[in-house]
Amino acid sequence: MYDITKLFSLLVYPLGITVFLGLVALLAGARGDRVWAFALGALALVWLWAWSMPVTSERLRIGLEAHYPNLRVEQAPEADAIVVLGGAFSTNEAWPYPNASGSIDRYWHGARLYHAGRADRIVLTGGGTPNRPDKLTEAEAGAIFLADLGVPPSAIVLDTASRTTRDHTDYLEPILRERGLERLLLVTSATHMRRSEAVFRRAGFDVVPVATDFSVGPDPVKGPRWYLPSVGALGASTAVIHEYLGYWFYRLLGKV
Repeated sequence: MYDITKLFSLLVYPLGITVFLGLVALLAGARGDRVWAFALGALALVWLWAWSMPVTSERLRIGLEAHYPNLRVEQAPEADAIVVLGGAFSTNEAWPYPNASGSIDRYWHGARLYHAGRADRIVLTGGGTPNRPDKLTEAEAGAIFLADLGVPPSAIVLDTASRTTRDHTDYLEPILRERGLERLLLVTSATHMRRSEAVFRRAGFDVVPVATDFSVGPDPVKGPRWYLPSVGALGASTAVIHEYLGYWFYRLLGKV
């Protein structure tokens, strides 16, 4: 199910649709239908350009991030635990240390909250990929990083089974209930917070969203390059589409 969901996502992302339109255009050209070939090829180009513009990606990200303030950790309330959602590390048994992505802000912010005395427990979530069960899990990699930031191992609780946001109702919820951790500071990227908060509230937890990893500033710089295609903008647009699709898929499943 995990692999099927990921494959379906790739097919509906802007790049996947562009490749599909391009292939159909080539097929139409091979059959001698030049009008359809040109029309589909032009549509593929326009479609990719639209999602690759910084103006598109920034407007999409603001639509998710604007619901959550970017606050200092001292402004967060005290809680039973800080829950940091995974998604920052890639690992290989041949590497001495995990590699981190931009989402490492989640762990960094969790450590800030801990050192600010907002809670005395940090719960880390994230399993490994199904085809690499021997690999270091996301949660275990996060624990290594938090230890480097001065968080004692005794304060860290691991959920090494959850691989998707919706998995938390199956794997993380029993861990939290067993320890009596009800009021949670939920830490994840600002674009990911809407879906994550909805899942935890649906499970009955008292959640305080503490968003981090904001990608759009309060006053984005505008100019001609705002309308030119960018690889980074395409990736950002795709990430937001992933969040919206995930949210509505979870609604269908009754997870939010």
